[in-house]
Amino acid sequence: MSIHWQTLERLRTVFLEGAGGDRDYWLNEADLACYDATFAQRIGWKWDWVLAELQARGWRPPAGTLLDWGCGSGIAARAFLDWFGPESVTSATFWDRSSMAMSFAAGKAGTKYPALAVRTGRAEPPGLVLLSHVLTELTPEELAALTACLAGATAVIWIEPGTWDASRRLIGVREGLRQLFRVVAPCTHDAVCGLLAPGNDRHWCHQFAPSPPAVFTDPFWGRFAQMTGVDLRSLPLSFLVLDRRPPPPLPPGTVRILGRPRIYKTHAAVHACSQEGVAPWEIRRRELPEVYARWRRGEWRSLQVRGQEGDGLPSAEELPRPA
Repeated sequence: MSIHWQTLERLRTVFLEGAGGDRDYWLNEADLACYDATFAQRIGWKWDWVLAELQARGWRPPAGTLLDWGCGSGIAARAFLDWFGPESVTSATFWDRSSMAMSFAAGKAGTKYPALAVRTGRAEPPGLVLLSHVLTELTPEELAALTACLAGATAVIWIEPGTWDASRRLIGVREGLRQLFRVVAPCTHDAVCGLLAPGNDRHWCHQFAPSPPAVFTDPFWGRFAQMTGVDLRSLPLSFLVLDRRPPPPLPPGTVRILGRPRIYKTHAAVHACSQEGVAPWEIRRRELPEVYARWRRGEWRSLQVRGQEGDGLPSAEELPRPA
């Protein structure tokens, strides 16, 4: 397809300025097609990262309708259906303030999954709700209304940009709903978020998804990066997974690393979250040279199982990789 680079620049400006809530920024279906082939793909890679973890941990979607709320081009639902299969839900419903976006998203899903019942509008109560990059477009009042609506779902998967502000707003959603749901991820516990403790104001819950290796040798993505100023290496995200059902258990001592490890000459340092709170942890190069070398190369995962002795991560026993 032909990419309208000026369209992408206009959309990127809207997203960066947080002005998406002011108006419908889709001018025509070509806007959605350009977005779906570029920015939406990057969001899809974030969904792949989250969904791979859920699948590897044995989480399964609840029975019922899938609702892609604020669907845009529908990339969240398509990523989900790719991972868990269209047979995992009874139907897929797309809702957006833009009727053009709903029609586009439903059309893409209907073409890709012809046996799946596809609808537009709201599904109440849905079995599963997907939300993707919507927080910057919601007023506090709109967010409160959305949170109230989510209380009727069985499970929620929500992904946002990995910024301090998006993370903090998502923490607010978590705290508002954790009495109704079990927290599946990113948290390893159902207690109050440790980032709300005094002294943790400057930290935030975010991770980094990988871009597909082929992106770095594809001329199309090279031009995309040049034209838009997007760093292809960086896919920061914040996310939240809630479920009324008990989640698959995690091994004792599981912690969630926030952000990236900070690599120094003699050690690597992280902030890690557990039921005991958010705390700094270290692995020392001389004690765990292989783990240190992997982390230095960027080969690390945000879920780790810590050892029981000392104040570090002496065992650095990683959870199984997604299949």
